Amino acid sequence: MLPTGAPVTARGARFGGLDGLRAIAVGMVLVYHLFPSALPGGFLGVDVFFVMSGFLITSLLLRELEKTGRIDLLAFWQRRARRLLPAVALVVLVSTSLALAASRDLLVGVAQQIAGALLFVSNWVFIANGSDYFARDAPELFRNFWSLALEEQFYIVLPLIAVVVFKLRSRITWAIPLAALGLGSAFLMAALANGEADPTRIYFGSDSHSFGLFLGAAMAVLLSRGGNRALGRAGQAASLAVAVAGFTVLGFLAFALREATPESFLGGFQLATLAALAIVWAITREGAVIGRWLDVTPLRWIGERSYGIYLWHWPLLVIVTSIATGAGLGKSWIVPVVTLLLTVTFAALSYRFVEQPVRRVGLRGALVRWFSPRSYTPRRKKISITLAGVLAITFPLTGIAVAIAPAQTSSEDSIRRGQEMLEADRSAGSVSGDEAAGTTSDEEPTSPEEAPPLITIEGRDVTAVGDSVMLASYPELTEAFPGIEVDAAVSRGVWAGVDIVAGMAAQGTLREVVVVGLGTNGPVEVEALAALKEAVGARQLVLVDAHAERDWIAEVNTVLTSFAAEHRGVTLARWDAAVAGTPEFLAEDGIHPGPEGGEIYAASIRTALDELLAPGESAGWATPRR
Repeated sequence: MLPTGAPVTARGARFGGLDGLRAIAVGMVLVYHLFPSALPGGFLGVDVFFVMSGFLITSLLLRELEKTGRIDLLAFWQRRARRLLPAVALVVLVSTSLALAASRDLLVGVAQQIAGALLFVSNWVFIANGSDYFARDAPELFRNFWSLALEEQFYIVLPLIAVVVFKLRSRITWAIPLAALGLGSAFLMAALANGEADPTRIYFGSDSHSFGLFLGAAMAVLLSRGGNRALGRAGQAASLAVAVAGFTVLGFLAFALREATPESFLGGFQLATLAALAIVWAITREGAVIGRWLDVTPLRWIGERSYGIYLWHWPLLVIVTSIATGAGLGKSWIVPVVTLLLTVTFAALSYRFVEQPVRRVGLRGALVRWFSPRSYTPRRKKISITLAGVLAITFPLTGIAVAIAPAQTSSEDSIRRGQEMLEADRSAGSVSGDEAAGTTSDEEPTSPEEAPPLITIEGRDVTAVGDSVMLASYPELTEAFPGIEVDAAVSRGVWAGVDIVAGMAAQGTLREVVVVGLGTNGPVEVEALAALKEAVGARQLVLVDAHAERDWIAEVNTVLTSFAAEHRGVTLARWDAAVAGTPEFLAEDGIHPGPEGGEIYAASIRTALDELLAPGESAGWATPRR
C-alpha cells in the first residue's frame, strides 16, 4: 500500500501489472473491513502489499546501484519521507477533526496513535497498549497504520543491509541474508502461534510479520541477476500458469481463512506470501500477457491511489460507523457504501492535490506552488485557498481533540463498573462457588440426572456465563438476583463458554439454572450450542440473544431462537428486543449497557426464568430500584 513510485525494472522500464495487483490487494482489504462475512480472509491483501513493497524497493535500490555504483542512504530515506508523510499528515488531521465532531469515544488514545503514525511505530504502540486488531468494538482510529509502520521500518533496515551485502560479488549471496530473514520471520510467526502468544502481537510484530517484505526483496535480487528478458511463447504460457496458480491459492485462502485462528498463523499467511511471490514473478516478466491484463485503466487508476485508499478507509469507516450507530443505522448498507464513496473521493483528492505535487517538486516546491502569490493562477488560487482552509480548521481541531481525549470509552467505563464490582464480590467471597450455592465441600454434588423439578428459582440457583455485555450488567444482575454466580469476560465467544460450563459441571459447581449470554463477538454455531447443552445436562438453560450493530447479530439471534425452540429445557432471554429503541441506556458503541440498560438486561433474563417455572408460578425476584 505504500507508494514506491512508478514500478520499474532494474533497467528503468516499467513493471507491468503491479498497479493492477495493488488494486486487487487494496480491494481485498476494503471488502474484509466493509463486508467482513463476504471475504473473511481479505486481510491477506496486506501481505500481498508486503511482497510488492519488498520487491519494488529492492529493485529501485539495485537500479540506483547500477547507475551510480553506490546507495545514497540519506537521499533514499528523504524520498521515502517525502512520499509517505504528506498523505499521513492529511489523513491524521482530517480524521481526528471528524472524530472530534462524531464521538469522544473515538479519541481514546489518539495522541499515542498520532505519534505512532508520524514516527512509523504504530504497530509497537498498539502492541504495548494491548490492542486487539481483530476486535470490532471500540477500534482505534488509526489502527490500519500498523502496516505502514512495519513497511517503513523495513525501509530503514533494508538499505543498511544492502550497503553491506551488495559489496559481495555474487548476487546469489546478496539474496541469502534477505531470504534468511524472511524465512526466520515466517517461522517465528508459527512458533509464537504454537506458543499461544497473543494473536495481535504476532500479527503486528515487525519480527513475526515481515517475511513478505524480505522474501520479496530476495526475489528482486535473484531476478535482477539475469535481467528481465522478453518472454517467448513457452515463457508466456509458464508465466500465465504461475499467475493463475498464485491467484487461485490466494483466492482460496481469502475465502477459507478466518481472523486470529491457528490456521492463519501456522501456514495461512506464509502460503499467501508464496502465492503473492508467484504472482509478482509472473506479472513482472517483460511482455507477460497477465501483466497487460492487469494494466487495464480502471485497475491502474485504483492501484495508483491505493496508498491513499488504504490510509483513508479505516478512520472513515470508524467515524461513519459511530455516527450511523448513534442514529440506529449501524447495520445498514449505508455504512459501507458511504465509507467507500468517501474513501475514494478523499484518496483521489489527496493523490491529485497533495501526494503528486510533493512527489514531483518536493515539499518545499509544493508549498511554493500552493501558497506563493507569484505562482497563482485562478485555478491554483482556488486550490490554495481550499488547502489553507483545511489546514486552518483541522490543526486547531486536532489539538483540541488531543487535549480533551478521554482515558477510555463509555463502553469501557460500563465494563469497568461491572468488573470492579465482580472482583470486589469475589474478594469478599460473596459469589464463591460452594457458599453461594448453599453446599459445603463435604456434600456430594447433585448430578443433573438427579436434579428435582424446579418450583421456584432464586439467585443462588443460577450460574451465568457471558461476555462483556453481561459483565457491564453485573451490578444490576446481583441486585435483581441476589446470590447469582457470574463468570463474564471481555471478548468471550461461545466455544469458550462451552469450556467454562463443562469445567464447572465436572467440578460440581454448576447450578441448576445456567444462563449463557454469548454471541456479541462473532457468529454462533449450532454445534457449539449442542456442546453447551450437553455440558449443561438436565439442568435448565437460558440463552441470552445479542444486541449490536454488527452484521452477524441477526444470524446469531436466529440460531439462538431456533435452538431454544427445538430443545426442551432451553429458553431464550430476549435482550435484543427489550433494549431496542433505547440507545440512551447503552454506551456510545450501542452494545454495552449502562445502569438503566443493565436493569433491562436483568429483566429480560428474569422473564426467561419465569418461563421455566410451571404455569402460574412466579419467582418472586427482588425488584430492582429505579
